[in-house]
Amino acid sequence: MSLSVIIPASNEAAYIDACLRALLDSSGLAEMQVIVVANGCRDDTVARAEAHATGFAGRGWTLRVLDLDGIGKPAALDAGDRAAVYASRVYLDADVVISPALLSQLAEVLDVPQARYASGTPRVTARSRVTRAYARFWVRLPFVAQGVPGFGLYAVNGAGRARWDLFPQVISDDTYVRIQFTPDERVKVAAPYDWPMAEGLRNLVRVRRRQDQGVAELALLEPVLMGNEGKASPSKAWLIARLLRDPLAFVTYAAVTLLVRMGWGAQEGWVRGR
Repeated sequence: MSLSVIIPASNEAAYIDACLRALLDSSGLAEMQVIVVANGCRDDTVARAEAHATGFAGRGWTLRVLDLDGIGKPAALDAGDRAAVYASRVYLDADVVISPALLSQLAEVLDVPQARYASGTPRVTARSRVTRAYARFWVRLPFVAQGVPGFGLYAVNGAGRARWDLFPQVISDDTYVRIQFTPDERVKVAAPYDWPMAEGLRNLVRVRRRQDQGVAELALLEPVLMGNEGKASPSKAWLIARLLRDPLAFVTYAAVTLLVRMGWGAQEGWVRGR
C-alpha cells in the first residue's frame, strides 16, 4: 500500500515537528511520500521539516519540502499534487497529529477501483474552558459524529482525485473535496487523529463565521454538488436532549452561533483559528 501525503504549511514552526514525527511513527504502510509545501513561511518551518528527511529515508520513505512564495492554500495544494508520485493522496493540515494506524487504514479503504473519499476519527483538542464547552456540543452534532467531515485530514484515491482539476480559489477546500463524493462514497476509518479547535470565544466566532462563509460560497458556486453534503439540521428533540445533558455546552454553542449572525468581531481576509 502506498500514499502521498501533502501538507500545506504557512508559518507552522510550532506544529510541523509533531505532525512529521507522527507520520514517521506510522505502521503497516509499505510506501509513503510526504510533501511539505511551505507557503510563504517567514519562520523556520522549512528547516524544521527538512530535518526529518533522514528519519523518513531510514524507513524507506521520502520527505520533500517545497519552499514557495506565499501563493495561498489552494495553489499550495496544487503544488503538492504536482509533486505527488502515488495515486492515493492524503491532504493533511500541519497542526494535526495522526495515530500510527491511521495511514494504513486509509490506504486500505482507498485501494479500490471506484472513487473513494476517506478520513479518520477526529479527536478534538481544546484548552480553554469556552472551547472545551463548544467542542463537547460540536463533536456530537450528527454530521460530525456520524458523517465523514474530514476537517484537518481527508484522503482520496486516484479515481476520486480525477473528479476535479485544480483546487479552486475557495474558502473551504475540505468541503469542496467532500462534496465531490456522495455520502455512500465516503468512509471513516477507526484510527483517530488529533485536531486542535480554535481557542477562546473571539477565535471561535471568527472561525465559525469563516466556515459559514465557505459553505455559502460553495452553495453559489456548486449548487448541484452541494446536494452531496448530506448535512441535516439537528431535530428539536435532539437539541432539547443536548440542552438537558450539557447546558453549558449548549449555551456556548448557541452563543457563538448568535454572535456570528450578529456580525460580532467581523473582519476581512483569511482567518486562522490560532
